Amino acid sequence: MLASTRILAGVLALTLGGADAASAAADPPAQVPAAKPCTAPAYRQFDFWLGDWNVTTPDGKAAGHNRITQILGGCALREEWTGTSGTHGTSLNMFEPGARKWRQTWVDDGGTMLLLTGEFKGGKMVLESAGAAAVRQRITWTPEAGGKVRQLWDSSSDGGKTWKVEFDGTYVKSKS
Repeated sequence: MLASTRILAGVLALTLGGADAASAAADPPAQVPAAKPCTAPAYRQFDFWLGDWNVTTPDGKAAGHNRITQILGGCALREEWTGTSGTHGTSLNMFEPGARKWRQTWVDDGGTMLLLTGEFKGGKMVLESAGAAAVRQRITWTPEAGGKVRQLWDSSSDGGKTWKVEFDGTYVKSKS
């Protein structure tokens, strides 16, 4: 008798509550929205490089223009380089949370490709090529006073014992 009373009470509740009560009973609970990807502070470590930049060499000569933009919902940075000689290159930069490392893939219209890995440490972003390449590449970006950024690209053909400067540029925000 008790079981049939419970069943009758359930049927009456559904009948008196109408379709809303029946659908509420059938609907699964609301899901908590997933955390937005790429929002951890580590993803913002390279944001000092964002912007439209005029780039000069240490002697003050124009080297080119570089545009760095945040893409893919803040999950990556895209670099678009145009040198004064007419060369073009682009890179895609991202933080890989599992490895806790930054990665850059650079490709230019001269056929150069660099695959670099590194981290933001001591106030600088330092990315290096890895593996058994005959020539190691290292690029360091350093935020400077007045919103400038210094980019130093050097290479080593002796396993990192000595380094040769390939490019030394100062980034100043473009006024246009």
